[in-house]
Amino acid sequence: MNEDYLATGNKGVEVVRLTTDVAIVGGGTAGCFAAVTIKENSPQTEVLIIEKAHIKRSGCLAAGVNAINAYLKPGQSPESYLEYVKKESAGLVRDDLVLSIGQRLNKVTEKLESWGLPFKKNEDGSYLERGKRSVEIIGESIKPVIADAVKKSGARVLNRTVATNYIMSEGRIVGVYAFSAREKKFYVISAKAVICATGGAAGIYKPNNEGAARHKMWYCPFNVGTGFAMGLRAGAEMTTFEMRFIALRVKDVMSPTGTVAQGVRARQVNALGEEYLDRYENRSTPMRLYATVAENKAGRGPCYLDFTHLSDQVNIRLKEAYLNMSPGILLKWADEGVEPNHRPLEICGSEPYIVGGHGQAGYWVDIFRRSTVTGLFAAGDVVGGAPKKYVSGCFAEGEIAGLAALQYIKDKHTAEISPEETEAELTRVFTPLFRDRGPAPDEYEERLQKIMDEYAGGISANYELCEAKLLKARELLLVLQEEVNNKIKARNMFELVKAHEVTDRVLVARVLVEHLLYRKETRWPSYQERVDYPRRNDERWFIFVNSRFNHENNSITIIERPAEGLVTEHAR
Repeated sequence: MNEDYLATGNKGVEVVRLTTDVAIVGGGTAGCFAAVTIKENSPQTEVLIIEKAHIKRSGCLAAGVNAINAYLKPGQSPESYLEYVKKESAGLVRDDLVLSIGQRLNKVTEKLESWGLPFKKNEDGSYLERGKRSVEIIGESIKPVIADAVKKSGARVLNRTVATNYIMSEGRIVGVYAFSAREKKFYVISAKAVICATGGAAGIYKPNNEGAARHKMWYCPFNVGTGFAMGLRAGAEMTTFEMRFIALRVKDVMSPTGTVAQGVRARQVNALGEEYLDRYENRSTPMRLYATVAENKAGRGPCYLDFTHLSDQVNIRLKEAYLNMSPGILLKWADEGVEPNHRPLEICGSEPYIVGGHGQAGYWVDIFRRSTVTGLFAAGDVVGGAPKKYVSGCFAEGEIAGLAALQYIKDKHTAEISPEETEAELTRVFTPLFRDRGPAPDEYEERLQKIMDEYAGGISANYELCEAKLLKARELLLVLQEEVNNKIKARNMFELVKAHEVTDRVLVARVLVEHLLYRKETRWPSYQERVDYPRRNDERWFIFVNSRFNHENNSITIIERPAEGLVTEHAR
């Protein structure tokens, strides 16, 4: 790793120039696995992870997890995994991407165990099952275990460093711009290849909880769509933003419902005590949410998970499972002086998220996880077209992207970076900090979330969408983007991070609205529910809705891609 420090006259900002072979943006599940994969296969290759937080407690697994939700048990196969994912997604997925994940699920899961994460076992040594494709772990320490594997691999990490844009030269990605979250430092990172593993986007919509509890949400609140926004500004093609993901969660604490629905076979009931799922088309993940919303609209809510049948022994096991990923619910039970089996647990939908791990929003990639921009790879929640990948699927994509990037850099050299472009990006990044006055990031975040909640199918609209409201959202977001770009004020480095988070969220929201407008059918109830086009139409809409952003004229172009066949190469 080469380092060159250069003082700058730009109001005390220090410019730090780094050179590496592969830069990985995001130190979560996929990014860490990509780094370890590269170092194991080529120890001499230099790898640098750029992480906004600290890789020991960052990303979706920061607080832990109690199960690996994508694992193939005896009798299952990559093909059966593909069929499950297609069924859950109304038939429209990238078969090639999902199958390539399925082929690696067990291998990467066993690799995680070899790193030292405890797995619950049966007497015969096999993994303890929780659901059809889920095995139980003791996962509170999963992120420290992964971070330790990265350290042992020899990959370097820039913690508390915020990526802002890719560096381009002659039509390919040759590095990353970033800044320190704590100091006035601007990083110019040269790389032969870049892997984006930043996760999806939370905070686009008004959350369930307000005030000091607004970040008590299902998806990691610090995953804000930066990877999407960086890709959009570089001209990368995105896919299926309109398939938002909305989680069915425990009200207020937003704890997962799968822990009880799968782990202890809880019943999903309405306020009348009726099991209501059989009233609806199927029991897919979107439909369980849709049914809950429908029961509330019909006056039969609130809805609950009922596990009053549990024994005291199972009660203890359930609380242990929640301690591994969502301890807030235990504090709720303790504060109310009740045990889990004392009364049903109220459930509700979360705000919508833009994510490629549960939903399928993200970069349009080929089988090797190459984006449509040369030199840029993607892995994990930031990749589109392959939902239901979960932790192990993100590992699998990290491995695929890491190996592909390693192959790509064999004949590549470090490119020259334009001083003029570097100065322009430095100015863009730090202008909110040096601006004399202007609204704070929180004010713009609230405006964004209000627009999206009311006009783009948020919680207050029961997730329902229609053209007139989406057109209003489009209009308001353009105004908001202009104001954010020219008026936002950061009083310190913490607010500078938030200013760029809001900037990125607004761009992602604009692209999302265009996707929601374009798909004139309802394919995924609640996730993408057009009340003006309430039916699914495979004859016209069994296609992928993709998009490309033109940074020069601030415009978004929608592109249709066929769903048939494998997409293994891009036209370059």
